Amino acid sequence: VMIFGEITTNAKFDYEAVVRETIKGIGFDAPEKGLDYKTCEVLNRIHSQSVEIGAAVKKSKTIKPEEIGAGDQGHMFGYATDETPELMPLTHSLATGLGYQLTVVRKNGTLPLLRPDGKTQVTIEYEKKGGVMKPLRVHTIVISTQHDPKYTQTQLKQDLMEHVIKPLIPPHLLDDKTIYHINPSGMFTIGGPEGDGGLTGRKIIIDTYGGWGAHGGGAFSGKDPTKVDRSAAYYCRWIAKSIVAAGLAKRCIVQVSYAIGVPEPLSVFVDTYGTGSKPDPEILDIVKANFDMRAGMLVRELDMLKPKYKKTAAYGHFGNCARPADPDFTWEIPKKLVY
Repeated sequence: VMIFGEITTNAKFDYEAVVRETIKGIGFDAPEKGLDYKTCEVLNRIHSQSVEIGAAVKKSKTIKPEEIGAGDQGHMFGYATDETPELMPLTHSLATGLGYQLTVVRKNGTLPLLRPDGKTQVTIEYEKKGGVMKPLRVHTIVISTQHDPKYTQTQLKQDLMEHVIKPLIPPHLLDDKTIYHINPSGMFTIGGPEGDGGLTGRKIIIDTYGGWGAHGGGAFSGKDPTKVDRSAAYYCRWIAKSIVAAGLAKRCIVQVSYAIGVPEPLSVFVDTYGTGSKPDPEILDIVKANFDMRAGMLVRELDMLKPKYKKTAAYGHFGNCARPADPDFTWEIPKKLVY
């Protein structure tokens, strides 16, 4: 395991111990699982942040929050839809929920022969009227999960249907035509880094909306909140969710852009896909009146300086149907809009 990047901090802590404890928590605790927290090599290549970037973001030690510049340039998007209680796309909510449930049944002993590596995917048929998306039925469910060699594929499929799929997927969305691909490649005993190398922040679509809405391209994980790739994307989700929760639209996408070192956004855009109860320009005015999108201010409004990001490392950075609501996900608590 290699950790690398740039950081500015006076804190002293044991990087290797944190890495090993994280690997242990995931469940990679034996060589046959593809990684063992007790014996794996840990390489630390972290170094200090560029002084030029630091100076652009925080121009002095006494700088006020509203004067802090964005930590990078780029476009960020937020999306919300009323098709689920958590105001997320149903395809994505179910896919991340299935992933969460896989971990639950593995760790609580229900399915002890499962191993940590796994992927999920859900395809849903929709009816589109205007800009409104109405889920009709689940077309296909795909689950690929690492397992002990003693697990037969027949038993694995039965167990996943009973303990993972049925508890998560609403029964009215399933029918006799629903397709199930469970470990479609067959045996999946070689997993983790032994099967596939990986890089933090590479899975930007499953981290967000599963292909719905849009994505500016910047990863979230591994970044502190001065990096608007992360903080402004969370803030855009908060804005979009607040708009839908207020009944101003059934679907909504919010876009902002920033330049490094500049506090204010360069652009703010709202599109309700024709589902708004008011014209989009009026909803944009409501957004501007209710949200302070300066790079330093949005961090404080959502309490993003609190060390809480470990929770976002799996099952998406936004809502899903299985993970319990968490007050640390401040961007998931809609703001009461004044208009």
